Amino acid sequence: MRALDSIEKLEGMIHESFNLPQILFKHSSRCGLSSMALSRMQAYKQRDQVYLVDVIGYRAVSNQIADTFGVMHQSPQLLIIQSGQCVYHTSHMEITASAVENQLSLLGN
Repeated sequence: MRALDSIEKLEGMIHESFNLPQILFKHSSRCGLSSMALSRMQAYKQRDQVYLVDVIGYRAVSNQIADTFGVMHQSPQLLIIQSGQCVYHTSHMEITASAVENQLSLLGN
């Protein structure tokens, strides 16, 4: 997973989403459910394509994600961004590698 730890990286990720859907995983190290969701995402075969946002350490980035995509902040939370828009989001126990794979297949990727 790639750290998303600045607004500039967020802007770069949005730019990349016009070529390929991007996956954002918002994680809190203080939350047991978030640790469980992170463990589930470890099963995702292309983890290097997932951006990891530490919502404790990078609150401004997490808040900007909520503002930019119009998705209320939750933790843990997973968003799929395509062509600069959030096309899928889920949180808590719904976060699984298979859910990501299913959503990407629906998008044709």
